[in-house]
Amino acid sequence: MRIPRDLSGADLAKRLGRLGYVVTRQTGSHMRLTCPSPSEHHVTIPNHDPLRIGTLAATLDSAARHHGLSRDALLERLFSK
Repeated sequence: MRIPRDLSGADLAKRLGRLGYVVTRQTGSHMRLTCPSPSEHHVTIPNHDPLRIGTLAATLDSAARHHGLSRDALLERLFSK
């Protein structure tokens, strides 16, 4: 599955909520999301529209590694209807 090219930071935060991430703080335009399980994991994403593809890819890779998934499996979970 391809990475969406027109995703905003707020959209990504909402979709990561499906995996248990919640916004724990925001400083300026950057949001810090935390997932408490299986162990605590933090990602910081800018609240920009749209996100740069490299930023999005790095965030997705980090979340996928933490949950023991491939990037494709993570994309399927986050973007399937």
